[in-house]
Parts: sequence; C-alpha cells; structure tokens
Amino acid sequence: MANASHYQPNSENVFACLDGSQTFPYTYVNDDYCDCTDGSDEPGTSACPNGKFTCTNAGHRPLIVPASRVNDGVCDCCDGTDEYSGNIACVDSCKELGKKHKEEVERIMKQQEEGMKKKQEFAEAGKKMKEEKKARLEQLQGDKEAAEAERQEMEIKKNEAEVPEKEAKDKHQAAWDEDKARRTAEKDLVTASAAFQELDSNNDNFVDVLEMVIHNEFDIDSNGVVSEEEVKEHLEEADKVDEDTFVTKIWPNIKQIYKSLVPEPAEADGQAAPPAEPQGETAPPPGEETKDSPNSLPPPPLDPEDDYEEDEEEEGEDDEEEDDLDGRDDYHDPGPSTAAPVMSITGAGTLATLAPTTNEIQDPLVKAAIAKAMVSVQENLSQNETEEEGEDKMPAYDEETQVLIEAADAARNAFNAADEKLQSINREITSLQSYMNLDFGNDEEFSELKDKCFEYTDREYTYKLCTYERASQRPKAGGTETSLGNWGRWSGPDNDRYSSQLYERGQNCWNGPDRSVKVHFKCGPENQLINAYEPSRCEYAFDFVTPVSCSGRLSPMETRSHDEL
Repeated sequence: MANASHYQPNSENVFACLDGSQTFPYTYVNDDYCDCTDGSDEPGTSACPNGKFTCTNAGHRPLIVPASRVNDGVCDCCDGTDEYSGNIACVDSCKELGKKHKEEVERIMKQQEEGMKKKQEFAEAGKKMKEEKKARLEQLQGDKEAAEAERQEMEIKKNEAEVPEKEAKDKHQAAWDEDKARRTAEKDLVTASAAFQELDSNNDNFVDVLEMVIHNEFDIDSNGVVSEEEVKEHLEEADKVDEDTFVTKIWPNIKQIYKSLVPEPAEADGQAAPPAEPQGETAPPPGEETKDSPNSLPPPPLDPEDDYEEDEEEEGEDDEEEDDLDGRDDYHDPGPSTAAPVMSITGAGTLATLAPTTNEIQDPLVKAAIAKAMVSVQENLSQNETEEEGEDKMPAYDEETQVLIEAADAARNAFNAADEKLQSINREITSLQSYMNLDFGNDEEFSELKDKCFEYTDREYTYKLCTYERASQRPKAGGTETSLGNWGRWSGPDNDRYSSQLYERGQNCWNGPDRSVKVHFKCGPENQLINAYEPSRCEYAFDFVTPVSCSGRLSPMETRSHDEL
C-alpha cells in the first residue's frame, strides 16, 4: 500500500495523521474512534464519516471503500473483511475473481502486443509513404519549372500563328459579308419592284394615294380606316411616286409592314388547294358544268375603268358565241378552262403559283399535263429553297487560309497539351502538400487510416467515419445523409494527444450549434468503429478501436496494484 509505512509502529510508537493535523499514540489507530480530521487513523473501521476502509482482498486486487460501508450488512470486499462484526456471513471469492482478472489482464496484454506489432508495421509503412511523397514533391517542383517554360514557349508560338490566321479569316468573312449584303440588296430590290407592280393597279407606272388606301397595314392610328393623310405620310407627303422613288425611299420604310393582297396558296401534298364551293349550292354532275358552275374557273377581275354597260354587251356577245359552239356537232368540250396560272407576290417577295386542281379537269390529257406542271413547279421550289440555304452558308476557306488555320490549330493543340501538363503537375503538388501537412502521429502510424471509411449501425442510424475527412449519419430506413463534422484536429489531452480527434463544422442543428464529433481511439486488433452516441445535443462521440492506439502496456485501471490503501 502506498501509505502502509505510516501505519507501521515507529520507535516513538506515535502515529501522525496523514494531513499533519496532529499526532497521538499508535494505540489510537483503528480503535473505532475518529481522532484525525481526515479520518486517516481509522482505515479499518467506520468511526470516521470521511474515512476510507481498505479491503485486503488476498488473491485479488485490494479495494478502498468509504468507511460508511463497513458493517452495513453488504459485502463490499471480496474477502468479507468490511463486515467483521459478524452481522452477515460473507463468502471469500477473491481467489476466483483474481483468477478471472489475471486472465483478462493476460488477454489485454496479448492484444496490446499483437496491436503493437501491427502498429510498428503501420508506422514503417507511413514513414516510407511520407518519404516517397516528399521525394515526389521535390521532383514535381523541378518538373513544374520546366512545364511553365514549355507552356510559355507554346503560348508565344500559338499567338504568333493566330495573327495571320485571324487576318485571313477576317478577310474571308468581310468578303462573305459584302457578298451577302449585295445579294440581300438585290433580293430586296426585286421584292420592292414586285410590290410596286402590285400596288400600281392601274399600270400607270406610279403608286398613288388611292392605290394604297386599300392596305390596312398603313392604318397608323389603328381606327380601321386608312386615310389619305396616313398614306401620304408613308409616301413622304407625295401624292404619287414612280418606281425609282418607291424602291429607294418608300420601300425601306414600309417593307416590314407591307402585306400583299394576293392570297397565298393553301398547299397540301404539293398541290394548291381547290377553291371553296359556295354555301347553299349543289355542284352539277360531271359533264354538265356551265360557266356559272361553282366548279368552273372564276372570270378575270373587272377593270375599274371599263364601262359597266359595255361589259354587259361583251358578255352577251360571248354568250352567243358560246351557244353557237355548243350547237356544233364536232365540238368537244375540254372541260374547265386551263387558263394561265395566277401569279402572286408574298410579303417577302417570293413568287407562288395558283393552279386549278386536277379533280376539276375531265380531259385526261389536260389533267396529266397539269399534274406534270405541278410536279415541275414543286421541284423548282425545292431547288430554290436548297439554293437559298446554300447561299446562306459561308463558302469554304481558300487553300492559303486553310493552311494558316491548320498551322494555328497545331499551335493551339501544342499549347493546350503544355497547359494541361502544367495543371496536372499543380494538382498533384497541391494533393501532396495537403498530405504532408496532416499529423499522422509521432511515427506516422495513423497514416494507415487515411482515405478509409468505417460504419456503425444502431437501431435508428448508420454512422460513417472517413478518417481525416468527415463524419456523418443517415437514417437506417433511408433518407438524406447529415454531416456531423469535417476533419478538424487532434483533441486529446497534452499527455495523450493522439487519443481523440475532433470533426467540426457539421450541419447546423435547428436553433442550436453546428454538429461535431469527437472520436475516441482505443487499442483493438482491427480498425473498427464500435459505437456512436450523443453525450449532449448536437455533440456526438464515436468509439474507434485500432492497433494504432496500442501501446504495449496496460493502463493504470487495468494494472491496479496492491500499493493502494
């Protein structure tokens, strides 16, 4: 016992209280009366309320219990010496407990020895790894200088090659832009001329106010009526303009709003849609069509300057001639007239063809001719569209420009390769420096845990620890992972620094602090996360066993000796 010498009779046969408060004859010790204020004179009785009783526990570890437990009817000492009054019979179990304790100590010692062997292996591997990374870092520093010089050289060559390439490309682009502008101007001129021809309904080679008032798009105030004043505003206050003036001055201001009055064909399967039949009328059977039949072609529009009465007379004459023809025996009715197609101008200046449908034609030869013509028109339209698409595509570069482009591409590729090489070196240097800055213990033994993750699952959650990186938890039933903290620092006491790690700045708790985890390391045969709990709100704790924490010796609790009183 550590204080055993104080209880041995001396030459003066005097006992001194352990706190030094007083001395008295040795016969006062264990006389069931408390003489010392610290109770040290009654180590074997319960006379002092603050006294301690020492269980000898022969064959096992000695035990110190409060003096108040002496003779209280409960056997606290395995040898029963705390109940010496005889009020209760205690069985001496010290030898049995001592045997079990010895076996446990031997098991722990064996575990420590095996762990120490692995720890030494880990330390050797860690030191070797550190040296290799250090040598690689030094090599990369030299490689970086060479890579920077190479990148700078390739950048100069790239810039030099791109100057003539850009000049040639710009020249080609300028020529292409000029050509497009010319063709656009030509198309616009054609469209403007076509619009003029359509507006000039009386063919006097002028477009005047009366010819434009029928176009609703010139209704500036949107009141549904196009006034002469509104038209004159579009005509720049002129009453009428010739084609040159219209094309150069008027058309640029109205081409965005101008709409042709000639209807566009409603195409289906490449053919123009047939004219709609009037409501309430029934078409006559085939072969009985008349000139007034809804299936016949409409007559040409009336000239507004023709006299109405003269038109009636002309129509009467036509009817007589038609009657005469109907009376001839050798007359063959070819069916509806195959008048020339009507041409219309779209807002964009495109010409479209309106033709009678083949369903209205009875003569098979005429019908076949019309069908052939429609196919030809459709092919021409498709060809025109293809040509227009080709016109909108910039032509290929000439051979000289292409050579410059290929040279610049080669210089760019060489520069990109040199740049990627430098970036790769910088990334590896950053990774190595990050590794070198980590504290892996006195002998680099904890490097064994780098880049490894471990899990532990309880009834509700699965906890995960990636050492030197992060800690997290996720619901066992599935759900979002919650960050409990990121690698922070070693957090053990000064005399045992590498006994615990702190992972901090995890996900914030509702109305509370950021989550954090303290990982407690203990000696074990394998690396294993064995427990996870929450000592206080949002502050977690993990128990982790690893050979790296083995020391080859027992802790004070494991080796409690017989020198305690």
